[in-house]
Amino acid sequence: MMPRPLKIILTALLAVLSVNACSSDHNRVVLGDERSDVYLPLLEGRRVAVFSNHSGIVGDRAEGLKVPAGRIGDDYTDEMSLVPFGTPADTAVPVKYGPHILDVLLSQGVNVTAIFSPEHGFRGGADPGESVSSSVDEQTGVPILSLYSSGDHMPSAESMDCFDVLVVDIQDVGLRYYTYYITMHHLMEACAKYGKSVVVLDRPNPNGFYVDGPNLDMQFKSGIGWLPIAMVHGMTLGELAQMIVGEGWLENSGLDLHVVPCLNYSHSTKYQLLMPPSPNLKDQKSIYLYASTCFFEGSEVTAGRGTQWPFEIYGHPLMKGSGSATVGDTLTFIPRSIPGAKKPRYMDQECHGVDLRGVPLETIWAEGVTLKYLLDACSRVLWDGSPFQADPASFFLSRNHFEKQIGQAWAREDILTCVSEGILPVQSESALSSVADALKALWADDVAAFLTLRQPYLLYAE
Repeated sequence: MMPRPLKIILTALLAVLSVNACSSDHNRVVLGDERSDVYLPLLEGRRVAVFSNHSGIVGDRAEGLKVPAGRIGDDYTDEMSLVPFGTPADTAVPVKYGPHILDVLLSQGVNVTAIFSPEHGFRGGADPGESVSSSVDEQTGVPILSLYSSGDHMPSAESMDCFDVLVVDIQDVGLRYYTYYITMHHLMEACAKYGKSVVVLDRPNPNGFYVDGPNLDMQFKSGIGWLPIAMVHGMTLGELAQMIVGEGWLENSGLDLHVVPCLNYSHSTKYQLLMPPSPNLKDQKSIYLYASTCFFEGSEVTAGRGTQWPFEIYGHPLMKGSGSATVGDTLTFIPRSIPGAKKPRYMDQECHGVDLRGVPLETIWAEGVTLKYLLDACSRVLWDGSPFQADPASFFLSRNHFEKQIGQAWAREDILTCVSEGILPVQSESALSSVADALKALWADDVAAFLTLRQPYLLYAE
């Protein structure tokens, strides 16, 4: 039972949020979880489960942030994009976050019977893919049912008996290999099977302003790629949920789905996040670089897990080749065991690599998904006497990890062909860009096809 003073405070705060959601401030994006007048009637008299994590702050409200959440305006700078999420404007005054969707629902008398937690857990601190046990939320006493405590990440039949409607409120970043949408799909599948309703409280997609990358060849369907969609799909979870139903991607038909859209949002909006959506996306620039630097997860090169700049740097202990020095600044770093990266690759080893923090936002946005950084790393390790020169195929991990990420078989094959034919390594950025552009052109038809496929499900102007 929630303490009465806390319930009164949260009820008052929800009233303020509802007023703000209907205010005349047309520049502020209003999140779906602020629109209580729309979704509370759907929950009345029903047992409710919540799919969320630490990111489910209603309205992305916070006081005292150095870089507030919301729209990125013309005055947003590259320096601001490197400010870690949650950094206080005044180090003497802690950041004060608004209420979580769980607290708001409880304050309104909603009968919340369970919380489903995704990869990284309800509090968002577990390593990628780490098993997270079910538990109880200490503040509210609501059971937390981890979907990462078993191999298939599907809810159990027992857990499906404890609720009537599922509320989804979680911050996604819009990439096919980012797993929150996969968990949402699993829950939607189970809800369709057991006759439960789903209410998605929509949130902006920080990478929602473009579509890029190959579509997934379903032979590479995996826990980091579940649907036949573009690598950067540019959709919100609400739009994607509608597409999942509309395209018949659920084994069971007839799902009762409701999406509560954002207000004042479009696909041209570049939305600044409030906090890390997962442990290794620490600032806004990492959100933008992630689409291209996550490819290193399928190679022998580290993308910087175990440092303060994951997905903004890359390197390897043997990266000594000159490569293209203009791709980014060179640096040396040592991955350490830290929260969210307990056992990073090359832990406690000195790595030589590239720092992308100085790459302008405009460049990152213009390039979209690019293999340039992966090709650069490949060039930098193909020096005389390197084990990669003797066996270039060893640059990629086995078990098709790279294919599961990029979604197609041809990419690895074409990169290795570039090596065998002497196109790689390259020694200039122009040559590197030419190879990357030639590979990017191979997925142009995929992008065009996906843009057409997704059109009926969009909730927001492009």
